[in-house]
Amino acid sequence: MGDDDGKKEAKLPVAGKRNILITSALPYVNNVPHLGNIIGCVLSADVFARYCRLRDYNVIYICGTDEYGTTTEIKAIEENCSPKEICDKYYAIHKQVYDWFGISFDEFGRTSTPQQTEICQDIFNKVMENNWLSENTMKQLYCTTCKRFLADRLVEGTCPTPDCANDSARGDQCDKCGKLLNPTELVDPRCKTCQTPPEIRDTNHLFLELPLLQHKLEEYVKEMSVAGSWSQNAIQITNSWLNEGLKSRCITRDLKWGVPVPHEKYRDKVFYVWFDAPIGYISITSCYTSEWEKWWKNPENVELYQFMGKDNVPFHTVMFPSTLLGTGEKWTYMKTISVTEYLNYEAGKFSKSKGIGVFGNDAQDTKIPVEVWRYYLLTNRPEVSDTLFLWSDLQAKVKGDLVNNLGNFINRVLSFIAKPTGIGYGSVVPDAPGAESDPLTKEFAETVANYVENYQEAMEKVKLKQGLKIAMSIANEGNVYLQKEKFWDLYKTDLTKCSSVMRTSAGLVYLLASLLEPFMPSFSVEVLKQLNLPPEILVQDEKGDLDRARKLWDILPKDHKIGTPEPLFRELGDEEVEEYRVKYAGSQAERKVVAETQVVAEKLKKTKISGDLECSIGESMQGMSDGKSSAPWVFGRLRLWPCGPWGGYISLVYAVRDQMQLLWSMGRSPLAAVKPKAIAKAEVSITTLDIRVGLITKVQKHPDADSLYVEEIDVGEEAPRTVVSGLVKYIPLEEMQNRKVCVLCNLKPVKMRGIQSHAMVLAASNDDHTKVELVDPPHSAPVGERVEFPGFQGEPINGYVNLKVFEKLQADLQTDAELVACYKDAPFTTSAGVCKVLSICSGAIR
Repeated sequence: MGDDDGKKEAKLPVAGKRNILITSALPYVNNVPHLGNIIGCVLSADVFARYCRLRDYNVIYICGTDEYGTTTEIKAIEENCSPKEICDKYYAIHKQVYDWFGISFDEFGRTSTPQQTEICQDIFNKVMENNWLSENTMKQLYCTTCKRFLADRLVEGTCPTPDCANDSARGDQCDKCGKLLNPTELVDPRCKTCQTPPEIRDTNHLFLELPLLQHKLEEYVKEMSVAGSWSQNAIQITNSWLNEGLKSRCITRDLKWGVPVPHEKYRDKVFYVWFDAPIGYISITSCYTSEWEKWWKNPENVELYQFMGKDNVPFHTVMFPSTLLGTGEKWTYMKTISVTEYLNYEAGKFSKSKGIGVFGNDAQDTKIPVEVWRYYLLTNRPEVSDTLFLWSDLQAKVKGDLVNNLGNFINRVLSFIAKPTGIGYGSVVPDAPGAESDPLTKEFAETVANYVENYQEAMEKVKLKQGLKIAMSIANEGNVYLQKEKFWDLYKTDLTKCSSVMRTSAGLVYLLASLLEPFMPSFSVEVLKQLNLPPEILVQDEKGDLDRARKLWDILPKDHKIGTPEPLFRELGDEEVEEYRVKYAGSQAERKVVAETQVVAEKLKKTKISGDLECSIGESMQGMSDGKSSAPWVFGRLRLWPCGPWGGYISLVYAVRDQMQLLWSMGRSPLAAVKPKAIAKAEVSITTLDIRVGLITKVQKHPDADSLYVEEIDVGEEAPRTVVSGLVKYIPLEEMQNRKVCVLCNLKPVKMRGIQSHAMVLAASNDDHTKVELVDPPHSAPVGERVEFPGFQGEPINGYVNLKVFEKLQADLQTDAELVACYKDAPFTTSAGVCKVLSICSGAIR
């Protein structure tokens, strides 16, 4: 648990008020949380909790680290320490990251507490007494090398699901297709610790009889999914489990690190982490207040909202409520579940276990303000489908949304009021006589009030991204209002009206600080500081600021003295963004090796050696490319031996060698890590191709071929290109006209039935080529823009690409499960977003 020093008095449900209990999925302690983890649960829940507090609802927000289970044991082995030490270490890291992100927990606890053991065992005993558990012997994998039964996550192998065949599936779940598994279902299983193929042995376990509880659970889901407006993805995932018919689920594991099973026959086992982890919400609340049952056993007066990623849904809509139903007690069941899809990173997926993506500590290290990170993650929140983190998109949103829209409006208003009397108002909010009778101002206030009403509706339904979008639209309306009124001219020609405009606008500045506080609390604090107002004034009225929005000119009193206006946001420069993109490419392990290699290389570079011993990194690396540790090691003109006379210098050079060999083992080039150099024969890369956004301006059937179209396509050049495509059988003529497409522009021209084709339109096809769909850029993508592939850098070759080169690259061009066109795992990317097809998954692009 967190420190108790300075802890506020615990809140309890209050009669006559809305009592809201909020939880976010407990983050696991196997690494620093990445941005996908943060937006998927804790940040989203924080926004809703802050909104509820602004509405003066009685709310508590509960979370903590999930600390028991196989993953902790594995991490402890990796770091050569005890599971308890691992949990202590990563609990502190998680808490520090969430503190920096401004996550406003009422209690951030942990599951490795006596309270967790007590409550978990009590729930188990009641379920056992009510005969909802069964005992069974199951086949389990046993490692003869490690001499122990292997828990789910200690086994890896090939996923048995047809068309998946992921060779890195875990014993409990395949991350590629999402299917829940039993370890014995894996094809060619292996022990994660020693890689030995395990054998199958019998072991006894306890099972929760979900089939017997299904009817009770279905009644709950039917009622609460409607009453709580469950997100569509939560409903679909839950119904898929129910429609297949629930199966008995094992709740015990052959581990040491976990909640002990209070049963004589199973005293050497612990509870399965997904039996005890959701109970962590209850035990952490018990650490917050000894009267925790007033929150968790009070369904008439408490509404439970839970936030999580889509992979956690079945455990919260099936497993956890079934467990509580099995106790026969009156629990506070989840009313509303808010589920996110995945936030992907540049060329692939965020992965905490693999160390891929931007992590919480990385965000701090960039020196990009926390309000910018919160804004970008929330405006990119994957509510209905996966979204993509792109550094270029972050840069664009900072400039367009924060600097040019929100920041511009606030700074224009406050800076003008702060100007000395004679050219401004001397930092004093003016009176606004006649504001209510001014048609434009009155219309503006009604428009804002309508937006506020929509904002409130969206937030009550936990549509956070929509709420944020509406708030930013209000800022845009403010800029439009200033332009229409031309306050800079009014100050000279009609001071009374100008005063009304400025007082109305200053009121909107306050309103924006209030509406955006859940999303960017540090931004709101700064705005209130510039308004010279205390932060506690932000509490919204019963109608959610609707009445105040209709009278913006009355929000701030006349003669109120404001503070000192300052710019609220800054743009991110091209070089800065590129530096971050390169810095946070690859995995954490690779970044560490690269950084260490660079440090050693710099030391070596500074070491002065004369004559034949002069050398530089990259001149010669015999024994490196195949990872062999040959002796002597030739380094430029320097031949080094382990027993040579240069003592410390040899140690330094061997340190460089070790780092370089590690990079080779990772498939990374040491030359690229230490000192980029021109490579004599460049590898064929996707950047060799010049793929652009094109617009079909004219299309007709080929006069001499029934299966071919002849198109005129604008690709951003002086004249359109003539392109011949074999798409007649698949795409109607009317769907081709005025359509944006992806065009390969540097393929060698070819004559097709007498007409020269000067490019190729890219399309995807299914396996038997019975269905073909165009690769569609976003509607707002600029014509002529080059399509990029995150993670791949370079320029198209001068001249034409021959067909053999294209065919080599084409083997890795395909659509993914989300219909995004990709090269390997890198999406076709434009400044307006990624390119997609209509319906073909895993289709070849050609």
